[in-house]
Amino acid sequence: MSDDRAFVEWREVTKSFGGKAVLKGMNLAVAKGEVMYIIGTSGVGKSVTIKLLLGLLRIDGGEILFDGQRVDTLPESKLAPLRKRIGMVFQSSTLFDSMTLAENVGLPLRKHGKLGHHASLVEAKKRLEQVYMGEYAERYPAELSDGMRKRAAIARTLALNPEVVLFDEPTTGLDPVSARRVDRLIRELAEKLGVTAIVVSHDPPSIFGVADRVAFLYKGLVHVVATPAELKASPDPIVQQFIGGKSTGPMETPGF
Repeated sequence: MSDDRAFVEWREVTKSFGGKAVLKGMNLAVAKGEVMYIIGTSGVGKSVTIKLLLGLLRIDGGEILFDGQRVDTLPESKLAPLRKRIGMVFQSSTLFDSMTLAENVGLPLRKHGKLGHHASLVEAKKRLEQVYMGEYAERYPAELSDGMRKRAAIARTLALNPEVVLFDEPTTGLDPVSARRVDRLIRELAEKLGVTAIVVSHDPPSIFGVADRVAFLYKGLVHVVATPAELKASPDPIVQQFIGGKSTGPMETPGF
């Protein structure tokens, strides 16, 4: 259903790969400043959904709107301004090994923000401070843990002051302590900076500890959108099988 208050919206979106339908008329509306988690079984289209928003993949049908404007029809040449307003933190941190953290974070400022080398490093250190990594500005990625590299990747995404940040499985592969630090950062982005966060996740502590609302994808559609408390209390057997991690139940395998 369309929501006039939505900041980001997918309307009847369809997407197939090799003749196999992944999204089959998906609808989802995200409010400005909201932390929305997208969950579901592997292969159900969670990462596809956020990549469609950025134009990294193209929809087959439907519409995608950002800040009231349709973006799925933008040609590649017009996507650069959109990608300054919408940042993405990929599952792998994608930092350059030959650069310090400050140089990594400063790269988009030099390329897109048109800052000089020194000015970009000064600003980069401010961004690293925001993710509690300021003291590691001169370190190289190989010297740091996976969790620290993830936080540096978040700092780099923040460099251009995006209004929306997309997170693709941000806690995958992290130890529990590092994962909860990333969770805290996601929550702080919304509360302190007013960033809208859209997070793809399989991590129950993250989902139930951070999200304002949760969208559960199933069989190519948004099966339910609910608060974490509402999701836990849902009488829906499909929802309960998923959040309980049960191997048996009404859910079809592999999740479409």
